[in-house]
Amino acid sequence: MVSQKEKRLADASFRLLHLISTRPELSTRKIAEKLGVSNGYAYYILMALIEKGFVKLDNFKSSKTKKQYVYLLTPKGIREKSVLTIGFIKRKKREFEELRKEIDALERETKLSTKIKS
Repeated sequence: MVSQKEKRLADASFRLLHLISTRPELSTRKIAEKLGVSNGYAYYILMALIEKGFVKLDNFKSSKTKKQYVYLLTPKGIREKSVLTIGFIKRKKREFEELRKEIDALERETKLSTKIKS
């Protein structure tokens, strides 16, 4: 069984890989803002992905000072993004079905209770 912490980390990793695949020039601060996490957590995830070989850091070619960096997915990172995407979709579908069942039950309960009060 996967813990909530592992689910959150997998979701954040998926979202980060997806984000930098479309916007590689974003700073860590902007990544954190887009993901809705702290700068420290975004940096932590990013460094873990770099360490695993999923992301590499490169100089931004159009930067005059060469101090700005871009985050690029490696071939290994592209594969990992695909794996995480499939897991994310499966997990969200399960959550959706559970939520739908809960809503249906509440609607049945509410209709029943309104009929009793009438």
